[in-house]
Amino acid sequence: MQDFELSPIVAGLWRIADWNLGVQERVRWIEQALELGITSFDHADIYGDYHAEALFGEALKAEPTLRERMQLVTKCGVRLRSAQRQYRVNYYDTSAAYVRTQVEQSLRNLHAEHLDLVLIHRPDYLMDAAALADTFATLTLEGKVSHWGVSNHSASQFALLHGHYRLLTNQVELSALQMNALDDGTLDQAQQLGLRPMIWSPLGGGQLFTGKTEQAVRVRSAMTAIAARYDISIAVLAIAWVLRHPSRPHPITGTGRVEGLRDAVAALDVRLDAQDWYAIWTASKGHPVP
Repeated sequence: MQDFELSPIVAGLWRIADWNLGVQERVRWIEQALELGITSFDHADIYGDYHAEALFGEALKAEPTLRERMQLVTKCGVRLRSAQRQYRVNYYDTSAAYVRTQVEQSLRNLHAEHLDLVLIHRPDYLMDAAALADTFATLTLEGKVSHWGVSNHSASQFALLHGHYRLLTNQVELSALQMNALDDGTLDQAQQLGLRPMIWSPLGGGQLFTGKTEQAVRVRSAMTAIAARYDISIAVLAIAWVLRHPSRPHPITGTGRVEGLRDAVAALDVRLDAQDWYAIWTASKGHPVP
């Protein structure tokens, strides 16, 4: 597991169904991401109402050589109600049968022979950690999944599963507008274990640019001044703020714009002064450090 690395910036495919790209346009988008050094692509079985993986997979089928140049990441474990899945409620399922079914479906969707990393999307309160670890081991032995991790798990939930099977990462939310991961122990745990977290929504779901809340306005004002001093955009600054954390996180983009990918990559060359990092923290919290 030690020789496996995600790219510093990860491309997120949550919204690929909204990008309205044809197959060859999707191929070109992937090629441009790879040219920027973004080689890891983050999916989930439920993205795009269960259609997003297949859209990406069509591009890989059209240009099979792309697969050997990338790391495929996906998630499973959420049973989301949809027209095709008439569940009574949305719920979580980490049973062996369901995880296997979804892994094998993701392989078909993505036209791939194996998945580099699969994450349990949300903490299943009915999870049997020992049984799930056995599922991981079996699917790995079969060559279907190389590495396993989790998403949105608390430090204790991560520790429970990690005690049964070595996990690679915890994908959590972090941005200048959402800082719970700084205080809830998940990033502390990542440093303790030497496992780099993945970060979703590093731009605050776009609220850094358009949000009307008092917090968003404060943060945007502070970041505008700081970004001007560094001669970078707010988008680059937002990613750099996340990257400044010593857990060495992998920010995940959510954009179909190649310029947005370039902004994320540009942040790798920015090293924020600690005072600037804390100035953004202060603006977000609305008060100075204790």
